[in-house]
Amino acid sequence: MEEMTLKRFCSQDFEQMERHYRTNLINSLSGFKSVSLVGTQNKAGITNLAIFSQVFHVGANPALMGILVRPDSVRRDTLANILETGWFTLNHIRAEFFRQAHQTAARYDISEFEAVGLTPIYSHLVKAPYVAESCVRIGLSFAQRHDLTINGTILIIGKVEEIFAPLDCISQDGYLDIEKAGTITCSSLDSYHTTQRLARLSYPKPNQPLKEI
Repeated sequence: MEEMTLKRFCSQDFEQMERHYRTNLINSLSGFKSVSLVGTQNKAGITNLAIFSQVFHVGANPALMGILVRPDSVRRDTLANILETGWFTLNHIRAEFFRQAHQTAARYDISEFEAVGLTPIYSHLVKAPYVAESCVRIGLSFAQRHDLTINGTILIIGKVEEIFAPLDCISQDGYLDIEKAGTITCSSLDSYHTTQRLARLSYPKPNQPLKEI
C-alpha cells in the first residue's frame, strides 16, 4: 500500500475550526455506520419518518436495539411519538430510495411519508408504520430512555418485537445477509455507500486458523 501523508488534529484545533468543517470531520470519524428510517406515529395516527445514522445493536437476548436522538431543545417528533405510543420501526435503506430517505431530514408540516413519496404499511402487532419499500423491517417497543448529560443527546433502547426480512437472505445459522438484501450504509451525515463483503469468518479461538464460512 502506498504510504499516505497524515494530517494531525488535536482537541485545541477543534475550537478554531469553522463549524461545518468541524461537524463534517467529527461525524466522519466513526467510519461506516448503520443508517435506517425510523417510523413512528402519534396517538392521533399522524405518521412520521426520519433518517437516523445512530442505530446500533444493544443485545441479542433479550433482543434490543438503540437509537441516539439529538437534544430535545427543539421539536423532535420521533422522540415524542416513541414516548407517547411506545412503538417505533427501523427500516433498512436501499439504493433505490436513498435520496428520498435523506430528504426525510427536512422539516415538513406534513408526514414525511407523503412528502418524499414513501409508503407506510402496518402489521397487526406493531403500532407504528413500516416502510413498504424497505426489505428489512424491524418493529420495536420502547424499553428504556437514557439522557446523556455530557451533550444532551438521548439514548432510546427498544425491544425487538417483530422482524421482516427476505427469506433467501437468511442462512441456516440465522445470519442475515443484508448486502444481498440491498441494505446500504453511510458515513458522516450525507454520504451513502453500497457494500462489498470481503469474507465471513469463523469464531476466533486461540491456536486455530480462521476459516471463511
